[in-house]
Amino acid sequence: MAAYIARRLLLIIPTLFGILLLNFIIIQSAPGGPVERAIANLQGLNVSATARISGEGGSTMSSQHHDSRAARGLDPELVKRIEAQYGFDKPPAERFWLMVKNYLSFNFGTSFYSDKTVLELIKEKLPVSITIGLWTTLITYLVSVPLGIRKAVHHGSRFDVWTSTAITVGYAIPNFLFAILLIVVFAGGTYFSWFPLRGLTSANFDQLSWGGKVIDYLWHITLPVLASVISSFATMTMLTKNSFLDEIHKQYVMTARAKGLGEKRILYGHVFRNAMLLIIASLPASLIGIFFTGSMLVEVIFSLDGLGLLGFESVMNRDYPVVFGTLFIFTLIGLLLKLISDITYVLVDPRIDFESREQ
Repeated sequence: MAAYIARRLLLIIPTLFGILLLNFIIIQSAPGGPVERAIANLQGLNVSATARISGEGGSTMSSQHHDSRAARGLDPELVKRIEAQYGFDKPPAERFWLMVKNYLSFNFGTSFYSDKTVLELIKEKLPVSITIGLWTTLITYLVSVPLGIRKAVHHGSRFDVWTSTAITVGYAIPNFLFAILLIVVFAGGTYFSWFPLRGLTSANFDQLSWGGKVIDYLWHITLPVLASVISSFATMTMLTKNSFLDEIHKQYVMTARAKGLGEKRILYGHVFRNAMLLIIASLPASLIGIFFTGSMLVEVIFSLDGLGLLGFESVMNRDYPVVFGTLFIFTLIGLLLKLISDITYVLVDPRIDFESREQ
């Protein structure tokens, strides 16, 4: 197992390098970089309009070509100072190499627009994303595990069929679309105004009592969490059901029944312990999806100042240090969580041997 872990840790390095290189090339090809935005602001032009004009020659041109077009009419020395300010006075290959060297020491630079370091911004936004992610994980497990167990016990029944249909429909609905539906129905969109439209707390949160703060907090996170969990139920429920079904049909269950043990004692005394191992081992992989792929659009729709909204705004504003810094950190965390997930599988079931599978 130690050799497998060492190989996986070594593979993280080329994986991170490849992801950064690919995204660097893509972003260099996109119009409307930070230099062009700064020049457009000096000229009093609309940034989006300038980007469209500069993109007439094809979308594969580098940002330096865009900047030269937008810079017509400005003092060349001023343009050079702007390029130096944003690091565009160097060729792309040199910029990428400097970025990689800084990232090796976890120096992610400073945002172009907020005068804060990337790590400070992530630390500032992280509590919101953790809040949504933890509540989503907790509710998903509290609902999906009991539901999956009951579906396994009543496999093929009407209850099993109807609940499978319901969670499949929920899985098919994108969380951002469900978030919009919740706003329309419950947040003053068309029908009811039961829940707030934006934010994680009210403006007078600091003046509320302890109990009032708890209620206000739960009031604000209800709709975002509901929008986040809707697509999570299906995967966890079916994983639980299939795990229990697999255990129920094993020989030791038949032996326990032959000895006269009750169904509840067999289910919760023997099957539950073995079937839950796979579900517990899947927790790190579930966290990857919940924290890094499921919250961005929900945060944007509900105006929650978390990592998802930070990533969205940094891409829209071409804030390259934040874009690449968050990409590096999230990718690294995701790769480490995937490794932890594999290790967890081995810990809960020593029969799994990843090393033999690689040979």
